[in-house]
Amino acid sequence: MRILFITSTRIGDAVLSTGLLDHLLRQYPEARFTVACGPVAEGVFTRMPRLERLIVLAKKRWSLHWLELWWQVGFSRWDLVVDLRGSAMAWLLRTKRRAVMRGGRRAGHRLVHIADTLGVTPPPRPVVWFDAAEAGRAEALLPGAPWLILGPTANWAVKTWPAARFVSLASRLTAPGGVLAGARIAILGGPGEQERAAAAPVLAALPGAVDLVGKLPLPEVAAVLERAALYVGNDSGLMHIAAATGAPTLGLFGPTPASEYGPVGPRAEAVLADGPPAGSPMDRLSVNAVVEAATRLLAPVPA
Repeated sequence: MRILFITSTRIGDAVLSTGLLDHLLRQYPEARFTVACGPVAEGVFTRMPRLERLIVLAKKRWSLHWLELWWQVGFSRWDLVVDLRGSAMAWLLRTKRRAVMRGGRRAGHRLVHIADTLGVTPPPRPVVWFDAAEAGRAEALLPGAPWLILGPTANWAVKTWPAARFVSLASRLTAPGGVLAGARIAILGGPGEQERAAAAPVLAALPGAVDLVGKLPLPEVAAVLERAALYVGNDSGLMHIAAATGAPTLGLFGPTPASEYGPVGPRAEAVLADGPPAGSPMDRLSVNAVVEAATRLLAPVPA
C-alpha cells in the first residue's frame, strides 16, 4: 500500500499533522509513505517510520511548485492521497481514495480540522520522531536534570513576549522556593538573524544558559525538548514540537488564537494575555500569570 501525504509549509502546522500520519501508520502497518512538505518543515518528517520518500516543496511563482510536485508523483498509482493544503493535486492523481482538507479559516482547533479530513475522532495527538543518536546528542547537550527551556522567538515580532519577562520568569522559576528550584536553563530558537536577534537579550541576561538558537536540526530539537522539565515559549513551531514530545509545555498567546493553535500534548497549556482572545498585545501577559500556570502544570498529580 502506498500513501501520499501533502502537508504544510510551516513547522507548526506540519507538527500538528503528524497525529494524522501516526494514525495512518497504525491503521495500515504495511503501508509506505511519501510526504510532501515545505522546506522549513522537512526535519519534522525525516525520521518518520516507513517513509519511502520525502519531497520538499518550495513555493514558486505562478504556483509552479504544484506542477513540480505532479511531475514527481503523477506517474505513480496511489492507494490513498491526503492533501492538507486544499489543492487540486489529489484530483489529478491516480488513486483509490483521496481526502482533501477544506481551506480557509474556521472555528475550532487546527488539529480537529486536520483529523476531519479523514473523519478521525477524537483527533490524534501530534508525535515527534528522532533516533537514538539524536537522543544521545541531546543528553550530551543537556546532561542531568531538571532543565527549563525557553523559546523567546517567533516568526512574527508581535507574537513575542518581552525578553525581560522571559528573564524574570526564569529567575523566579529556578530560584530557591521556585517550582523548578535549581534547574538549569537552555534557550532555543530557529535559524536566521531574526531569531538570533529576538533571543539575544535573553541570552545576554542569562549568561549561564545554554545557547541552542539556530544550532540544531529539527529531529535534534525534538530530542532536546523531550528532556525539558518545562518548556515556555511563544506561539511557534517550537512550542508545538515541545508539546508533542510530552514535555510540560506553556505556550504564550496574545494576538494569535490559542483556540486554533494552542499547544497539544499530554501536559500542555496556553497562557493568554489579558484582554480579548487573539486581540491582545503580548505585553498584557504578566510574569505572575505564567508563574501561576507553571505551578499548576507541574503540580503533582493526585494518586
